[in-house]
Parts: sequence; structure tokens; C-alpha cells
Amino acid sequence: MTEPDDTAPTAPMRDQEGERAALLIIDMVNLFDFAGAEAVKPAARDAAHAILRLREQVEQRGWPVIYVNDNFGEWHSERSRLVERALEGGHNPVTALLKPREDDFFIIKPQFSGFYATNLQVLLPKLGVTRLILTGVATDICVLFTAADAHMRDYDLWIPGDAVAAESAERGRWALEIMEGSMSAATDATDELSLADWLARLED
Repeated sequence: MTEPDDTAPTAPMRDQEGERAALLIIDMVNLFDFAGAEAVKPAARDAAHAILRLREQVEQRGWPVIYVNDNFGEWHSERSRLVERALEGGHNPVTALLKPREDDFFIIKPQFSGFYATNLQVLLPKLGVTRLILTGVATDICVLFTAADAHMRDYDLWIPGDAVAAESAERGRWALEIMEGSMSAATDATDELSLADWLARLED
């Protein structure tokens, strides 16, 4: 008899009742000191405003906001230090707009996906989350990898096209097409789809 594969992603067991959604804000606490950062920053600044609109809708329902963030290569670092570094000098409007609040969750990731080697896959079922809104940077790297892992774990996905940013519009469109076509993700912009409308669409 074939033994079960314990390493294969499966739909997680839920610890709370309900069909809650969580807003994931990916790598928006950022130094923007990587190759291509200057190309990403204007789109990231625009995305930050869309994320704020989403945040308001999520908070009105009492649902969680979760930051999933790179560690800047500082393996001993933690949330407050990462935020402090990103805000040094006062020239980072993206992080300034989206500075985490006290009751937000904050997960530090070592690689592209928010699920890889983090406690995100444990936290979401504890919060009763079955649906994810993915936002942040970069659309074609960390957002894409996180979406793939979420899809394999059977989460419903919305990746609003105006709440993510990439180094180029072409790369962003390419990634959104993959997430829509291969992961059944909604990619409508926030001015085309509200949280309530997305939830209603999932019930149809």
C-alpha cells in the first residue's frame, strides 16, 4: 500500500468557523535598495493607496491584516527594527503610508513565498481564514510565489491589479494573467471590485 505523502500541500484544517478573508501586505515595508527599485517605487506608491482602501473594508468586518515581509538579509532582525530601517531618513512614502499598526500580524519570510518556512500556514487556519487578498511587491516575484502556494492550499484569491506593483507594467500584467488563468484568482482593480462584491462572486 502506498504511504501518504506528508509533504504535499493540502487544504488546511480550520480552527475557527466562518469564511473570513485576510489582507496580506507583501514586502511594502521595504528599503527599495535592490536592483530595479527605482522602477518599482512609483507603482508601489500608487499600490499603497489602493491597499489603504482595501484595509478599511477588511477592518470594517473585523478581519485580519497580515504583513508578510522580507528580512532585508538581517537574520537577527524583527518587526520593529525592519520598520525603523525602512523609515530612516524620512524618504520612503510607501512604508510611511502603510506603517503596520499595533494589532496587525507581521510575518518575516526568508524567501519569495509568504508560506515558505513561515508560520503563515498555521496562522491562517487559526484565524478562520479561507480567502486571501494579496497585495504588495513585486507582482511577478513574491506576490506570484505566495499566490501559487496559497492556491495549492485551496485558498480563494483576489490579487487586485492596482494594489500590486512590478518593475514594469509588462511583467506585472504577465504575472496577473498567470494568477488569473492558472490559480483562479480575481485580478480586478479596487475601483472595479469591492470586497463585498468579491465575496458575493465567490458565493455564485
